[in-house]
Amino acid sequence: MKYYLIVGEASGDLHASNLMKAIKKVDEAAEFRFFGGDLMSAVGGERVKHYRELAYMGFIPVLMHLRTIFSNMSRCKRDILAWAPDALILVDYPGFNLSIAEYIHKNSNIPVYYYISPKIWAWKEYRIKNIKRDVDQLFSILPFEVEFFAGHNYKIHYIGNPCVDAVDAFLKSDGESADAFRKAEKLSSRPIVALLAGSRKQEIKANLPLMLQAVKRFPDYQPVIAGAPGIDKEFYAPYLADGARILYGSTYRLLKHSHAALVTSGTATLETALLRVPQVVCYATPMAKLYSWLKKHFLKVKFVSLVNLIAGSEVVRELVAADMSIESVTAEIGALLPADSPRRREMLRQYDRMIEILGSAGASERAADIMVRLLREKEK
Repeated sequence: MKYYLIVGEASGDLHASNLMKAIKKVDEAAEFRFFGGDLMSAVGGERVKHYRELAYMGFIPVLMHLRTIFSNMSRCKRDILAWAPDALILVDYPGFNLSIAEYIHKNSNIPVYYYISPKIWAWKEYRIKNIKRDVDQLFSILPFEVEFFAGHNYKIHYIGNPCVDAVDAFLKSDGESADAFRKAEKLSSRPIVALLAGSRKQEIKANLPLMLQAVKRFPDYQPVIAGAPGIDKEFYAPYLADGARILYGSTYRLLKHSHAALVTSGTATLETALLRVPQVVCYATPMAKLYSWLKKHFLKVKFVSLVNLIAGSEVVRELVAADMSIESVTAEIGALLPADSPRRREMLRQYDRMIEILGSAGASERAADIMVRLLREKEK
């Protein structure tokens, strides 16, 4: 059967590529066409556009690139109908994908599967009407979403979290020692503080300088930056002047051998927790006071990090918008660095509780089994 997939960022590329691999196990004749990234291309099929050509974040960048965004959306809609897949699989990225779902629902009989649900429980809850109308099957990777959607009379599939799969596969295959890692990456013997400052230039510009200045206050530790896919090393050059190192394509390796981490909110916070690295969530924004006001009055959840949302309590400290400063980051990371600190021990204990809530590995396989079974039943 033929599957058309759409992702809009690096994490979507990772999870979609694993889903594609799982689909091929249960549908050996599977064909793929997609708006995606390098990991999806490595699995096979035809890439129409790279997700880097789709990803714009923030009001001003989106406004400046509206023509490109609408052009990509129009091309995507036409391409799906022309290729006529057996299923359209949308991966997160709701601003783009929900528009695609609406169009395909109106203009074809192609089943629309949504893998990694839009986070409408945080804000834009009104989108539930579009989802119920335009999405045939929704696959959730967050356990608390089942109850949320049930409250809207919409049944979804909770299939586990693909980050659990990715981290589990990495730990099983990676036997690199800490000494070998440091030698391979030319790092000193000082404990590492990993800096995961986001996947987009706007995020990195806002967060990385503050992260670096905070870590500088702990000279016994070395900062190492996880380079974002698609962001050239030249972009990071101004941030490397004080001896910080940058590693590309090695985020899990870096986290595995890190003593602590400063992480911009997103999937990375969950991956950091799964690798059991104590962390502080850092998210600086322009117009921080306005953002904090909007968060207080419009965000429908208490937390922004996946770790805290899944656990249902504040496991990791969130320094968002007006709460984000060199002083606040310094204080929070300082409380985690001593190996025997109560804050560090409690965070690791709560990580274990969160991991138990998420469930076992196998999300991609469970999603693939359901998708292929539904399509085969439709054919009968």
